[in-house]
Amino acid sequence: MAKASDYGAFMEKFTLLPGSSSHELPLIGLTFAVKDIFDVDGYVTGFGNPDWARTHQAAVMTAPSVSAVLEAGATCVGKTVMDEMAYSAFAKTAYGSQMDNVAEMVLFGSINGENKHYGTPTNPIASDRVPGGSSSGSAVAVGAMLVDFSLGTDTGGSVRVPASYCGIFGFRPSHGVVSTTGVTPMAQSFDTVGWFARDPEILNRVGKVLLPFPDVNPVKPTQFIIAEDCFRNLSIPIDRVTQVLVKSVQKLFGSDIIKHVILGDYVEEKVTSLKHFTSKENQTQEYNIPSLAALSSAMRLLQRYEFKNNHEEWVRAVQPDLGPGIRERVWEALGETDEKIDACQYLKTEFRSALTDLLGDSGVLVLPTVPGPPPKLQTDPSTLESFRAQAFSLLSISGVSGFCQVSIPLGLHDNLPVAVSLLARHGSDCFLLNLVQTLYGSIKEQVGSS
Repeated sequence: MAKASDYGAFMEKFTLLPGSSSHELPLIGLTFAVKDIFDVDGYVTGFGNPDWARTHQAAVMTAPSVSAVLEAGATCVGKTVMDEMAYSAFAKTAYGSQMDNVAEMVLFGSINGENKHYGTPTNPIASDRVPGGSSSGSAVAVGAMLVDFSLGTDTGGSVRVPASYCGIFGFRPSHGVVSTTGVTPMAQSFDTVGWFARDPEILNRVGKVLLPFPDVNPVKPTQFIIAEDCFRNLSIPIDRVTQVLVKSVQKLFGSDIIKHVILGDYVEEKVTSLKHFTSKENQTQEYNIPSLAALSSAMRLLQRYEFKNNHEEWVRAVQPDLGPGIRERVWEALGETDEKIDACQYLKTEFRSALTDLLGDSGVLVLPTVPGPPPKLQTDPSTLESFRAQAFSLLSISGVSGFCQVSIPLGLHDNLPVAVSLLARHGSDCFLLNLVQTLYGSIKEQVGSS
């Protein structure tokens, strides 16, 4: 493991040089790190757990996503810390009409960035706060200026959350457009290869290398749709987030393209299959948006089922040493059945169609990345239940739809990082990256004057 002088971000350091030193390569001169979930030829992929590393051989090939940025001129300087098996956080919920009175512990993807074996990377913006996970080390390495960009994975929020917590850009691409070959799977219906950067220009350059789309000129968005209900439960003033973006959009594109929607109501009306995942608890908790809470429940169910299919054999055979909380959740996931899996898959299709109709070809949905600033380190999980529930409701929007999403830093509020997210339809990744690069100069001006 790397030393604390590197913010605890690295599992191990090494140097992989680009295949060519041509100055015409798009990423020449840039350094990057990769989450310890990517295969790198000659190195063991540790997946955040020493028992996993002990029971797996060194990779014999490098993941195509890592090879692509090397071939584009970037230099890899090491592997970064991640949460164990990309899993740790949890919340309590109850499922639909057939289980109205049955409380069930639901395994959520990790968003804290804590690891009992390898330590928690230090948040470079707020050292007493969690860095976010599960791509914690990758985000910290960028935020602490140890590398120019980094690769992570995002299944349930593992790029978007640490980007928000560490005050940097984080991009989750459209599901299925960037190869996940050579990446240890968590839940294939949601797994994506994402990346971090400190500025939108590098974020975009990395995207042009990884995305399988031709380079396109910036396209003017047709509408910016603000999901008003998603901002109501923020723990910071709403205007501190929305007005920075609204003023920037108005300056560049005019006021006419700014729209508003009560997203929860729209989803409830258009996505009828959500009824299979709606619970009385989700309906009555005042911090919940019921339809988005149901969306999150469906996503977690399918994630648990796919996690079980991927890793049950190894977990039962090895009986790995897992950190507090995660052991119980992992073993609980191994008991998941296929009872509602078909309903989950149908919901994904129905939700993507509804969100496509809402945004159109060049529309953008505006929502918080997370409900507030990063929690303090070692906070009692029971005190964060409402925060996590709200966070996963927000994160499930792009997760279930498969749409691309970018988390944009908006400076600090009370000395803690603030972020907002933009989401665009599946396959609009280049459009979204170009848009962020166009907007960010104005956003910085608004942040400076707020």
